[in-house]
Amino acid sequence: MPSVPPTLRRALIAAALPALLVPVAACGSTDKPAASAAKAAAPGFPYTVTNCGVKTTYQAPPRRVVTMNQHATEVMLALGLRKSLVGTAYLDDTISPAYAAAYKSVPVLAKEYPSKEKLLAADPDFVYGGYASAFDAKDGRARDDLKGAGIDTRLNIESCTKGAVTMDDVYQEVREVGRTFGVPDRAEKWITRARATVAGTAAKLKGVKPVSVFVYDSGDKTAFTAGGAGIGNELITRAGGANVFADLDKSFGDATWEQVVARKPQAVVIYDYGSTTVAQKEKRLTDDPVLADVPAIKNKRFAVMPLSSVVLGVRAPDAVAKLAAQLHPGTVK
Repeated sequence: MPSVPPTLRRALIAAALPALLVPVAACGSTDKPAASAAKAAAPGFPYTVTNCGVKTTYQAPPRRVVTMNQHATEVMLALGLRKSLVGTAYLDDTISPAYAAAYKSVPVLAKEYPSKEKLLAADPDFVYGGYASAFDAKDGRARDDLKGAGIDTRLNIESCTKGAVTMDDVYQEVREVGRTFGVPDRAEKWITRARATVAGTAAKLKGVKPVSVFVYDSGDKTAFTAGGAGIGNELITRAGGANVFADLDKSFGDATWEQVVARKPQAVVIYDYGSTTVAQKEKRLTDDPVLADVPAIKNKRFAVMPLSSVVLGVRAPDAVAKLAAQLHPGTVK
């Protein structure tokens, strides 16, 4: 067979290339719609949600999640989403026994908040914060900054809800997280059980006179207490109490000791967390001569709640029952 001159050979190859590429391009164009159709067919997606002013559309559930703050972590674990977690940080107290085994398998990135560098090293596609401080701009963790790095975010809605936070907000938090991760059925089952728990406590408290309550979180010169805007106030009300600082238009805030004396609470609810023990907090209150005639102090009527139970999370329904049992021990057991 005679040889083909180089110039002619190059011309023949150039002419043949478009014909060879057409089937490849055609094959690729066939695959893309098929993949898109498969993704679009996933139940519940695309899902769009506005969370604390940030609107996000999810085409699929996040796959690599970092939770910051205990109540955010426990929401994820309650919904059976341990395998989605690539990191967690910042416990207020001890993780719930119900989730302890699952929690042990999740890498702890930091005792408190991780640096931005450590957070990014975990390669998350989603960060879920419990408190607004989880997304502190000065530490480079602002939600806009993380979005710029390709990371979606969620902030627990207690940090941005206007007006008083209620149990309905707890249900909303769990429902939206369930939808975001493609497990709405799990969320609804949890909500059904939670409603039953809250209703059961309400039935036991029917006709019971509310006990006036002062929450002591911390403080020496002033009392850092629970106001009327947070879920803590809702828990007190549903547990058969009346928060003496419900008029404080915040989740938490400072009150003077003179105000505590003037409002004459019948019981003190101590929030248990951090390095200051419950015993130390009780001693600070009982040793203060200014508080000597406060009914709750005089009668040493103290209730104790872990901080993780009095923020907006999956502990809230059981927290109502546990607080009610302490405020009304003869009625709720």
